[in-house]
Amino acid sequence: MMKTISVPDMMCENCVRRITEALTKASLNFEVSLENKNVTVDGDENSVKTAVGELEDLGFTPEAV
Repeated sequence: MMKTISVPDMMCENCVRRITEALTKASLNFEVSLENKNVTVDGDENSVKTAVGELEDLGFTPEAV
């Protein structure tokens, strides 16, 4: 199941790199879109919660859409 998380404060390629590293370490299946300022997670609610937690730890303000 694909779930989109809005990350309105993702501003640049550096943000994308940090997000990619953190979510990869968390063993999530995901895509990051700087253009759309979101992360799409392929998984269950637990995967989404993990992704949101990782994003918050990086200082972003994610919102599951």
